[in-house]
Amino acid sequence: MNNKERFSNRVDAYVKYRPSYPVEAIDYLYDSIGLQSGSKIVDVGAGTGIFTKLLLERGSHVIGAEPNQAMREAAQERLGDYPHFESLSGSAESTGLPDQSVEFVVCAQAFHWFDRAAAQREFRRILQPGGRVILIWNSRLIHGTPFREAYNQLLHSYAIDYAEVNHKNISPAMLRSFFKEGTMHEETFRMSQNFDFEGLRGRLLSSSYCPEPDHPNYAPMMTELQALFDRYQQQGHILFDYETEVFWGEV
Repeated sequence: MNNKERFSNRVDAYVKYRPSYPVEAIDYLYDSIGLQSGSKIVDVGAGTGIFTKLLLERGSHVIGAEPNQAMREAAQERLGDYPHFESLSGSAESTGLPDQSVEFVVCAQAFHWFDRAAAQREFRRILQPGGRVILIWNSRLIHGTPFREAYNQLLHSYAIDYAEVNHKNISPAMLRSFFKEGTMHEETFRMSQNFDFEGLRGRLLSSSYCPEPDHPNYAPMMTELQALFDRYQQQGHILFDYETEVFWGEV
């Protein structure tokens, strides 16, 4: 499947069940990296605007660049009332923005889908001198509790291409090579989502690697998901834990 179309039929689940980002991480962007109210930012791979919204709430001018029409329209519906929001049908490799037109490029939960060499050239072109790129992921914790490890095994057993598209395939060496030598910084934060079964199911359905209902893996995956929830839930809920990873620097 074309990566730019992978989420077209998952928009509703994405909006309802994907996590936002911790306040501490957004504070870090503004207190330590240099974002300000009024900064000109492009959110590349903006999706449904989850991260874009957090920047708009700080008063920044944000262009949400998203090649997937369904996701872009969801962002426009959610964020259209923000006066400093602009929506753009652009990709990491071809944003459609003028040269040296933005101070910051941010990519939230998206960088692993990009052609890295082409994105690097494009970010260099659109950034103003001294501009910075910020990559951020909510990285689901896969070890440390029986539920985390069982859920990860569920994905390996039934998901379509989980091992291939997992953002953890982006190694530290790959990240360092993307940034200008010696400029990459990183910071991590923690956060969790608290799900009942419907929320846990929706979170799984929002993932691009989850099989469609007509796929032979779908029914057994949902049966096993219910079994996992029943086994590990506490008072009808289960925690979905993340490490929010921030990488930033010049390109």
